[in-house]
Amino acid sequence: MLGENHALIYEFPDFVEHIQKLKMSNAIFATMAERYHELDHKIRALELTKVPTDDEHFVALKLERLHLKDKLYQYLVHDAI
Repeated sequence: MLGENHALIYEFPDFVEHIQKLKMSNAIFATMAERYHELDHKIRALELTKVPTDDEHFVALKLERLHLKDKLYQYLVHDAI
């Protein structure tokens, strides 16, 4: 769906508290989460405003967001003990 919000709290609702804790205690997680948020915002803006962009650029943004999501999830599940 175009313009869908992929914020971490929506992607991982079971980990909302853990996301906040890791943002405060883990600089690497916090940096990746911030970049993820920036990418999500940029992707949604491109989808909603229909700003011309080439497919290669758009796919690269979405792929980077996906890779970050995977890495962030690994932090969440391995640090959730």
